[in-house]
Amino acid sequence: MNRVYVAVAATLIVGAAVGRPVPGWSSVPSSQRLTQAGRYLMADRQAEIALARSAAPAAISLHATILVLTVHGYDTAEKGSNGFTCLVERSWESPFDDSGFWNWRMRGPVCYNPSASRSVLPYTLARTHMALSGDTAAQMLDALRSAIADRRLPELEAGSMAYMMSKDQYLNDAAKAWYPHVMLYAPKANGADAGASWGADRHGSPVLYDSSHQVVPEPWAIFYVPVAHWSDGSAGPK
Repeated sequence: MNRVYVAVAATLIVGAAVGRPVPGWSSVPSSQRLTQAGRYLMADRQAEIALARSAAPAAISLHATILVLTVHGYDTAEKGSNGFTCLVERSWESPFDDSGFWNWRMRGPVCYNPSASRSVLPYTLARTHMALSGDTAAQMLDALRSAIADRRLPELEAGSMAYMMSKDQYLNDAAKAWYPHVMLYAPKANGADAGASWGADRHGSPVLYDSSHQVVPEPWAIFYVPVAHWSDGSAGPK
């Protein structure tokens, strides 16, 4: 199996993006790194691969690149052929004003399509590398804002979307698995009602927009569309 450390890409992204040296993560002893990563890691690598694949229907995820989290960052466990990338996100991908930003129980299997793999995934890798390097949430937020302002992270590609259809997702302590859904990425809209252009949150509309959390520096808005079935074909909650 050809295994490539995605952490290398993350290091390059973060180093270029934030305009300052990446913390000396590789110089930290493995035992200390493991302690810092703590409960965020999954002990069973194969279980994490399976959980990542469960983000999307098998027709998609079986041919996707699969990433797993290690003390070094995300590692390419399996190389795909369809341009999709599946992984299990951790809580530091949440909005910065989310009370569960450091909730180690969060497991968010997600599968990015090719456009999102090129333009959304780099932000995930950057956040992950900073979190594992010991940066605080405030430091991460400042670094991301600086990188985006200076255009040192990719712009959002048109057509970016992601699947989150895993029955075993644990998004937060309140929603837990929530609903099987797809996420659509769009440029941020101005004004108080950011979801208006999509008809989000209107009576009878299947499109939802999370307006409760606003501290999200990434240059996009995410619209959620719940679907009827989990990735394994079983019925989702009504």
